[in-house]
Amino acid sequence: MDGEGGSTDRSDKRALRRRILAARRERATDERDRVGSAVRDTLMDLPWLAMGGTVACYYSVGGEPDTRKLVTALWKRGAYVLLPVFLPGGDLDWAAFDGPESLAPAGRGLVEPTGHRYGISALARADAVICPALAVDREGMRLGRGAGCYDRALAHKGPHTPSIAVVHDEEFVASVPSEPHDRPVDAVVTPGGGLRVFDPDAAVWPAPGGRANRTERD
Repeated sequence: MDGEGGSTDRSDKRALRRRILAARRERATDERDRVGSAVRDTLMDLPWLAMGGTVACYYSVGGEPDTRKLVTALWKRGAYVLLPVFLPGGDLDWAAFDGPESLAPAGRGLVEPTGHRYGISALARADAVICPALAVDREGMRLGRGAGCYDRALAHKGPHTPSIAVVHDEEFVASVPSEPHDRPVDAVVTPGGGLRVFDPDAAVWPAPGGRANRTERD
């Protein structure tokens, strides 16, 4: 039975991925710009995130919700921003963002930092992880692209490091098909709904001032 259920979950995931990726390809440039501004403004309004520290993020490509404005804003505010470098085996290494000139095109249409790499365990020293997703559900389960890179990466984050996924409004859904290896996130940010935290009392969130700046659980 477990095998049958796992096969169904994988099939459901593939179908959901196809629908979301198709919808993302249809998004207009001006909408992507609006989404990027909203995501940046929501997260930069969190003092504990915006005022320095180390933030692991990603440099959006294609139809992903734009995070380039967020990366630049964090860097200009003085945060130490780490971006992923995809390794041949599917793990993520991490290197620092030091302005647009520190990036170079990589495989699969990605853009990656070219500086010193800090290893796959760098997330253990991050104050927050902003991660991509195709969808997130109301329990915090995250649907990725299927390679498992971020499921493995999130296993390295510290016990006091919140993980925040970024999706479009309609990609925050009631339920995401999941498998045992899938890792949930601690919060999701959408352009229209702002930040939604799944467990405001979890140890990952800064206290006491940090929680006061977070939305209540839906």
